[in-house]
Amino acid sequence: MSETGTFWINLSEKAIGLLLVSLSLLMIYFTATSTTVLGAYSGFFGFLGAIVLVAGAFLIVVKPPE
Repeated sequence: MSETGTFWINLSEKAIGLLLVSLSLLMIYFTATSTTVLGAYSGFFGFLGAIVLVAGAFLIVVKPPE
């Protein structure tokens, strides 16, 4: 693969990771602020937000093989 192709793949991977992290922070925030409405499901939605946060952080930190 060419050098420019690798650059764009790396850049898109980091951008998707940042989007996932921001989405997960919004999920966790709204889950934390509306625990009375969610009731018993607040832990479930908090867990889902944490999973998305880990996936986004993984995409930001990991370097793909060249």
